Amino acid sequence: MDFASFFSDARIWLLTKGIKIILILILTLIAIKVVKILSVRLSSLFIKKKDHEEAKKRAKTLGSVIHNFLKVLILVIAVITILSEVGVDIGPLLATAGIAALAIGFAAQSLVKDFINGFFILLWDQIRVGDVVQVSGKGGLVEMINLKMTVLRDLAGNVHFIPNGSIDIVTNMTKDYSQYVFEVGVAYREDVDEVMEVMKEVDEEMRKDPDFKDDILEPIEIFGLDTFGDSALIIKARTTTKPIKQWWVAREFNRRLKKKFDAKDIEIPFPHTTLYFGQDKKGEAPPMRVHMEEKEKRSIR
Repeated sequence: MDFASFFSDARIWLLTKGIKIILILILTLIAIKVVKILSVRLSSLFIKKKDHEEAKKRAKTLGSVIHNFLKVLILVIAVITILSEVGVDIGPLLATAGIAALAIGFAAQSLVKDFINGFFILLWDQIRVGDVVQVSGKGGLVEMINLKMTVLRDLAGNVHFIPNGSIDIVTNMTKDYSQYVFEVGVAYREDVDEVMEVMKEVDEEMRKDPDFKDDILEPIEIFGLDTFGDSALIIKARTTTKPIKQWWVAREFNRRLKKKFDAKDIEIPFPHTTLYFGQDKKGEAPPMRVHMEEKEKRSIR
């Protein structure tokens, strides 16, 4: 074995291929560092309230996903480039990797769909922990959300585990603020204007109450007489509250409104039914026969 020739070839390889490989490794490390910084900043651009704890968690999750994806991509490119430099034919390797990736993609397409959909749910700030939402026919308080699934707990305490891939429509009832729509029914004999003034009085009292004033964001919006119902006039209104406080405020508003109606003798009617027996050609209606029976009272011994 000619050691002189071997060392000469090794020196030539190090001065040519070796330097290229070292340069590739250095550039790879630099690229990974840059990607880490850029991924954090990129994810933060989509978070409006960076002081919110959940926003920080979401930014961290998004940054981690973006960073890991780009990191793997850079490492794959670096490995392929290094193998090419050392003389390995990467054509069959790329073909094998492509077939393997295709097979894995078909086998785990549901999982991939969950992760992609979860990524965009987090990216667009559709849901956060503590929100009350309706997704995939289920509603409840969001207890956990990640790239794979969203976990809800409904009012009855049932926990729903919903894969993100099955979520197509998200209804968020507590994003930024919440609202509650009132449909107040009163008797036809009542003065509608008076009823609306009473509703405003109750709302004003609640906005001055220390227990509720911080939860109610705006004065009540009274839209007016909305429907002529079968037994009642329906007046529609809406209140705006802090997130998740709309039901708490609405229940207290209804309680106070009922007491106010009782004090002012404003009737909340029971359903009424009108019976029509028809008329003959002479304009006369058939007689209505009423048969009454008195039940025998029995004493229980």
